[in-house]
Amino acid sequence: MNLQQEKWWVDAQSDENAVILDVRTAEEFERGIIPNAINIDIYKGQGFIYMVEELDKSKNYYVYCHAGSRSAKACEVMQQLGFEKTFNLSGGISEWNGPIIEPN
Repeated sequence: MNLQQEKWWVDAQSDENAVILDVRTAEEFERGIIPNAINIDIYKGQGFIYMVEELDKSKNYYVYCHAGSRSAKACEVMQQLGFEKTFNLSGGISEWNGPIIEPN
């Protein structure tokens, strides 16, 4: 499901079951992230699928990339793998007005 950034962020903050997932490359991730995001690069292909399959399917995933298209694809792939709740950030981090931090 595509969400506009305000709803995406408010929902992610109020959802006790939320996981924020950044599907950009490691280099992009290092430039700044939405707080508490984990990184699994969708460009890793089968590696992405292996890593996503290790995630808890009972959680709710708030997914983003640079502009919103990779994360939309990631949500589709995750749903095919049995994840029921995936939320794509429309416009991605490039249009993000919320907090951005350095990854740990």
